[in-house]
Amino acid sequence: MSDLTEVEVLWLEKRIENRLRFGRVVNERKLDGHRRVLSFAPGSIFAFVRWTSSDFGTIISRIDILRAVAPGQRCSTVPYVKPGGEILLRLSGWPKVERVLQMVDAVEALGIDPADVAPDHWHHVHNRLSVNENPRPYTTARHQAWFNRQKVMR
Repeated sequence: MSDLTEVEVLWLEKRIENRLRFGRVVNERKLDGHRRVLSFAPGSIFAFVRWTSSDFGTIISRIDILRAVAPGQRCSTVPYVKPGGEILLRLSGWPKVERVLQMVDAVEALGIDPADVAPDHWHHVHNRLSVNENPRPYTTARHQAWFNRQKVMR
């Protein structure tokens, strides 16, 4: 059994799209022309976007921001993620998914890799968007505080 968390990404034109928005992939395995398995080290954070449509339009839009777990750690099951992950954010519906993607873009505009963002920020974004409120933006000061806390905790 591997220590890595595996995510199956799938793309079927105009039908299904499972893709990674951010995260540090440590291994990639191609299954066929439409599917790949991406692997993440324990503790790494990644965003997994799922979208499905039919002849009548979009059926599902979902985003999960997860932290990969170490063997033996508890985790939540998430489709296409093996064994699962610690859920930092889980939202569905295109308007909310779009807002999360905009927030990821804003973090990147600061020159910060979204995989390095404080996990509490993703919890905050989840909680605020779940009740249709505006989350606070992530700032370089917040990021520096998170970074300093990580150095002290090591």
